Amino acid sequence: MRMTSFLFLLFTWNAAAQSAAPQRIEKLAEDQLQPALRLYRELLSLPNDAHDPQDILRLVEWLEAAFEERRFTTERLPTGGSPLLLAERAFAGPGARTVLIYLQSDGQPVDPSRWQQDDPFQPVLKEQHGDGWRIIPWERLEAGFDPEWRIFARSASDSKGPIAQFLAALDALEKGGIQPGLNLKVIVDTEEELGSPHLPQAVQRYRQRLAADMMVILDGPPHYTNRPTLKFGARGIATFTLTVYGARAPQHSGHYGNYLPNPALRLARILASMKDEQGRVIIPGFYEGVRLTPQAKRILARVPDDEEDIRRRLGVASRDLVGENLQEAVQYPSLNIRGLSSGWVGQQARTIVPATATAEVDVRLVKESDANRLLRLVRRHIEGLGYHLTQGEPSEEERLIHAKLASFTSVISYPAFRTEFDSLPGRWLDSALTRLHGHQPIKIRTSGGSIPIAPFVETLGLPAVSVPTVNPDNNQHSPNENLRLGNFLEGIRVILAVLSEEVPS
Repeated sequence: MRMTSFLFLLFTWNAAAQSAAPQRIEKLAEDQLQPALRLYRELLSLPNDAHDPQDILRLVEWLEAAFEERRFTTERLPTGGSPLLLAERAFAGPGARTVLIYLQSDGQPVDPSRWQQDDPFQPVLKEQHGDGWRIIPWERLEAGFDPEWRIFARSASDSKGPIAQFLAALDALEKGGIQPGLNLKVIVDTEEELGSPHLPQAVQRYRQRLAADMMVILDGPPHYTNRPTLKFGARGIATFTLTVYGARAPQHSGHYGNYLPNPALRLARILASMKDEQGRVIIPGFYEGVRLTPQAKRILARVPDDEEDIRRRLGVASRDLVGENLQEAVQYPSLNIRGLSSGWVGQQARTIVPATATAEVDVRLVKESDANRLLRLVRRHIEGLGYHLTQGEPSEEERLIHAKLASFTSVISYPAFRTEFDSLPGRWLDSALTRLHGHQPIKIRTSGGSIPIAPFVETLGLPAVSVPTVNPDNNQHSPNENLRLGNFLEGIRVILAVLSEEVPS
């Protein structure tokens, strides 16, 4: 009788614990906030410019210690550049599902003169003040927590924030006595901001070490409304540099204006010839293969975008017409001028005919597009305008033979990927976030940004889904990058919910 009563009480306690799981997650995350912020500040203080291998190695050493402290085994996977870091822990043992977590540790370069703090690698806490932000002492956190406060530092959101949130969630699981029913592998990419040039070969080389059942990406911002979001794909990226040549050196515009061809004007005409007034690429075949079925359009229409509000937030009165709305637009490959340079401007302006004009262009790829083919189309288009294309500076002979000279160099970083909503990680993550918030997350078919996940999907055959954990207005890649404290805490909660969710069969 006593045993029957005990089993009844145990069953009743378990049922209550399950129904209270979201509240328990909330409590565990809040209890972990202060140590998590201390860890985060320490991580932010480590320089991580991907162009500096020594900085990256010091960061890898810090990450090794952090994971080993949490009973993970770690291994550096050599590449042609900075190493990947692999961390593993078998929570559930043989036979359980294995999840591969993708994290990024490197960051964009910084221009300290553009930051509103002394050092972008010395994080500061700020509160909103008028139309801007002012620094407040860290001690304010001891008296209370304002979710609208923000931490400003390089890589605060992209992507040291997700690293700190993940480590904090592991600590909260440990303190809460929660044993995940899965095994974890964590791959840390140390060259993402360089385009992960060595990643495809590394994934092929270490495919056995990286084997898993699915992949979860902790990277990127959520829907612009800051509501819980899952992203089931991302565009890939290729880039090209186009330089149009004029005279060997800049020439006086009074002496040679009306005589020397101006490379800046010629470059402008080339670029303008690639798109129509509505922003659509008019190079024949550029969008070939991309077709949005009625089902795909219905999926895209479920994303709660307010187009008028988006334009108001961005400060523009109109939009390009590649798709019927924002979600449709990012399902197509794009051709974006990301930078232009010719001569001088502002106080440095001078009356010259420039010698060169350069455009840096990125081509965002979708699953249906082939990077090599798109770059060939662009190159042929420029040649069709009468240009002789070189791989760099033209020779003296080329200068005297060809009336129109330009160099064209390109780099393919990685292709796009896309995972079905009803895939294993899709169902698992949807269940975890629904349990935590009481409603389903926003599901985005393809994210506009690019992350180097396609090598894992293609080589390892893994379905992959992104779980964003930072605020959408974080200034990633820009000066004054930041992470909102409310999102920092929410990210810990989300990762806790995911790791404590039973993986479906």
